[in-house]
Amino acid sequence: MDSIFTADFFAAVLSGAILAGMPLLLAALGETISEQAGLLDIGLEGTMLLGAYAGFVVTNWTGSYWVGFLAAIAAGIAVSLLMVVFCVRMGRDQIVVGIAILLSMEGLTSLLHAAQFGQSYPRLDAVPAVPIPGLSEIPVVGPSLFTQPLIVYIGVALVFVVAGLLSRTNLGLDIRAAGRTPVALDNAGVDVMKIRTVAALCTGALAGLGGGYLAIVTAGIFVPFMTGGLGFIAIVIAMLGRGRPVWVLIGSLLFGVALSVATALQLAGINVPTDVVQMLPFVTVIVALALFARQSYLPAALAQPFVRGRR
Repeated sequence: MDSIFTADFFAAVLSGAILAGMPLLLAALGETISEQAGLLDIGLEGTMLLGAYAGFVVTNWTGSYWVGFLAAIAAGIAVSLLMVVFCVRMGRDQIVVGIAILLSMEGLTSLLHAAQFGQSYPRLDAVPAVPIPGLSEIPVVGPSLFTQPLIVYIGVALVFVVAGLLSRTNLGLDIRAAGRTPVALDNAGVDVMKIRTVAALCTGALAGLGGGYLAIVTAGIFVPFMTGGLGFIAIVIAMLGRGRPVWVLIGSLLFGVALSVATALQLAGINVPTDVVQMLPFVTVIVALALFARQSYLPAALAQPFVRGRR
């Protein structure tokens, strides 16, 4: 058994954790912003699905994965406009609207894929990795952590951008106030609906990018329902992160490890049933909730519509 845990095994686990954890990180960062503003985006997985489809199709057409990422972001923003209209402006139930968005995007992407590609599944070329000089030469961790596509480094940088936004800017303070005490924020002369709109659009952009990463980088292909519950896992990570993007990064990597361990074991010659591979991330969710759910913090006005003048 000791011969299994070699340098190659740990390198495969680390590389797989980043590959699997990055879509979760991007989506969970977006969910963190919306939750801090008082919006619970249950339709996050639907946003990721449309982002994955748009990113894949545009990359396949243009041959540019950067244009594909932009298309994924645009698709995510388009979906988030539904949250803005129905939940922020009209005050409808966020859970009901979120479920409707999820089911609609599942059906829409499946229909579009069947109409455009039929039974064919074209594949994209691999996204080139960009090694960081010096760091990429570190044994074991260097090739795994510091030889990644540029979008991975951008995703990690976004963690600190979001952290700075929420803790060091007036907009970030307004976002947190919109989720905790929206009435007080309104009394201070800040437009709560505008703040929640900005938060929802940021969530859509990041979730769409996460879906685009999944299709363009991780899989290189689009398959209907390919998110497989990642949107809900991202919601759990955002909740457990308690509004702290660095914790979201750690949680995403831990879930990425859970997804990659089984693959690494298969590469080491140990046969792992497919059912176990598919079950691992959800078992990890259950364990994380059992251990840390009581310590998680949710804004007081989360999922509550804001109506000006009502207390």
